[in-house]
Amino acid sequence: MNNVSTLHPIERSILRVLANNDAISIEILAKMTNLEVDQVRRGVEWLKFKKLISINESSNSRVFLSLEGSTTRISGLPERRLVNAVREGKNTIREILAWGAIRNEETNAAIAGAKRNQWIQFEEGKMIATALAENKSQEEVFLDKLDSNGIDITKLNDEEKKVFEQLKRRPNYLEVRVHNEYRISLTKVGEKLLPIHEKEGSQERRLTSELITSGRWKEVQFSALDIEAPAPTVYPGRRHPLVDIVEEVKEIFVGLGFSEIEGPILQSAFWNFDALFTPQDHPAREMQDTFYISGQRQAIPATVDQKRKVAQVHKKWSSNRWDAKEAERVVLRTHTTPVTLLHLASVKPDNGRFFSVGRVFRNEKMSYKHLAEFHQVEGVATMPRASLRDLMGLQIEFYAKMGIKKIKFWPTFFPYTEPSLQSMVYNEKLEKWVELFGMGIFRPEVTEPLGIKNPVLAWGGGLERIAMIRFGLDDIRELYGNRLTWLRSVPKCQL
Repeated sequence: MNNVSTLHPIERSILRVLANNDAISIEILAKMTNLEVDQVRRGVEWLKFKKLISINESSNSRVFLSLEGSTTRISGLPERRLVNAVREGKNTIREILAWGAIRNEETNAAIAGAKRNQWIQFEEGKMIATALAENKSQEEVFLDKLDSNGIDITKLNDEEKKVFEQLKRRPNYLEVRVHNEYRISLTKVGEKLLPIHEKEGSQERRLTSELITSGRWKEVQFSALDIEAPAPTVYPGRRHPLVDIVEEVKEIFVGLGFSEIEGPILQSAFWNFDALFTPQDHPAREMQDTFYISGQRQAIPATVDQKRKVAQVHKKWSSNRWDAKEAERVVLRTHTTPVTLLHLASVKPDNGRFFSVGRVFRNEKMSYKHLAEFHQVEGVATMPRASLRDLMGLQIEFYAKMGIKKIKFWPTFFPYTEPSLQSMVYNEKLEKWVELFGMGIFRPEVTEPLGIKNPVLAWGGGLERIAMIRFGLDDIRELYGNRLTWLRSVPKCQL
């Protein structure tokens, strides 16, 4: 360290004082530099890091009277109050307690202390004061010595140390305060820097408008900037981390050749359930799992041919009669698939890749991995001869771009896909495998009534579970807790 120009003015002020004063405290440094104590502390830390100064720490312990000790010094120790009562003619404990000289819980300590100091003796079961009762005990003498400045414990003699230890065992009379003192000195590196410091003199740290307009900037010497110096932490406005995840997911899908589609949150039961080959008596359609909009129905937004063919499929495979009124009920969508399916039924692509990211609603009990309202990520791809191998390949590619490496698939069941798989990813924070996306190939009972000819690969799942893995959370509810310490700790960019 031989570049003085990188020193802050606070550091320069401290070095200037230390040049003529060795081993001084922070408080004295503050007075001699006309700086605040906190400024000096910061400067001292900077200089210590640069090895220009050394800090010698010493500790000093002093004993003071506590609040109760101050009261006791005035009223007297229990043994002193006891012997005073005896001298007033109260010769039994019952009389002394009734007189109010001591409290019941002080009785044993008072008698023991009076006997130890030889202030009392017992005759025929009564206490009699001795001639030594006039003398002060060593404990009383010690308490009298304590003033507002206290006593340095290291300066106590052997007898006083014994008394100090005795009083420490008696509750709440004494208070020990430890004072740490720091002495600042220049190191050899700092001493070598001083001549350079004096030679360079004062320097400007800021280029002001006045320096520019007056032309003085040509004459003054500017100090260098220390780019490694600590800067204050700033918390500017920013988007919620979950919004960043949504944008990242969209970019990944677009990069994989997908187009985004959107649709309304309110859906008819026809597109949310019936078109997806979910029987009208299926448990998922009950109030326990679905949020229905009370008292509302809507005309089914589908062609007459689409409604007729969907009805035929249900009548063929369901034991119950298909009810158009049930299909007209309005629900908060339980997934984004009705949006996807309506789009496919409208454009009927031979080849196509589409995705959506939107809020969905499930009437579920909230837990560390379940929410009643969350974001679903969904993708579909249709092409001739599409296979399950293609679907798993798309999933692995998507997860890889999200930084998820540990993936496995296992068979499962969904009403509208066959075959169906469940993707599992490993959550390092939870140290367990967690479900992420459901996936499969749309059944013919879904695609044929809507005029979709080629196989449709479909998958979807909760975006918040991806966020849990990305941010190392063990509770999905943390994403919506609005805890500022966590929100501020999430880096803007993550790998």
